[in-house]
Amino acid sequence: MKKVSLFMPCIVDLLLPRIGEATVSLLRRLGLEPVYHEEQTCCGLFSYNAGFRNEAGNMARHFVEVFEEDPAVVCPSGSCVNMVRNRYPDLFRNEPEWLERAENLGRRVYELTEFIVDVLGADDLGAAYEGKVAYHESCNLLNALGISEQPKKLIRSVRGAELVAMKEADACCGFGGEFSMRYPDVSEALVAAKAGNYVESGAGLLVLCEPGCLLNISGYLSRHHPDRKAVHIADFLASNLTA
Repeated sequence: MKKVSLFMPCIVDLLLPRIGEATVSLLRRLGLEPVYHEEQTCCGLFSYNAGFRNEAGNMARHFVEVFEEDPAVVCPSGSCVNMVRNRYPDLFRNEPEWLERAENLGRRVYELTEFIVDVLGADDLGAAYEGKVAYHESCNLLNALGISEQPKKLIRSVRGAELVAMKEADACCGFGGEFSMRYPDVSEALVAAKAGNYVESGAGLLVLCEPGCLLNISGYLSRHHPDRKAVHIADFLASNLTA
């Protein structure tokens, strides 16, 4: 059985462990052996976005040291993958040795749906769900990594599921990590619009790939549309697998 390394984002580790468990289930379903390095920590994303480059650099070096021997690293968060793949080169632009190590590793770090569809060549995992499903295009996933069709391909492969169009599916939900804390009023307006478009779509379930977006949208739905639900794609697929 081929081994694949897991990188679990802070939000998943601390707040949404179900996503991590679902990711493991999916990889095992595909015949892989997930490996978790217990010494892994934050990739440095929040520090980087807040302007603490030295602190982010220290975390980035640790990340590289932990994962650089792995042939593939899979993560259920586009934001974290974007940090490693596209922000580490900025952090290490004046450190040639670390830059080379970071770039070499970055080419082997994958977002979950990207890994399943593009690397493994899989789309039908054997899941079934009866109902209409909408999909939210998370900012980092779509704009930084160019990942859009992969998760939708996986949703369309679920027997009984109907993927419906959602207005402004690619609009920000208002999370943005530190953004939602610095600009709460703007964040609230954005997530309200996202929830309204979801309800208008007629779907009974909103699927997305970003843990941060899930926290933000789920929180708003629980307060204003308790009959509607958002779920990470790993959880959506894993919880609906058939024998």
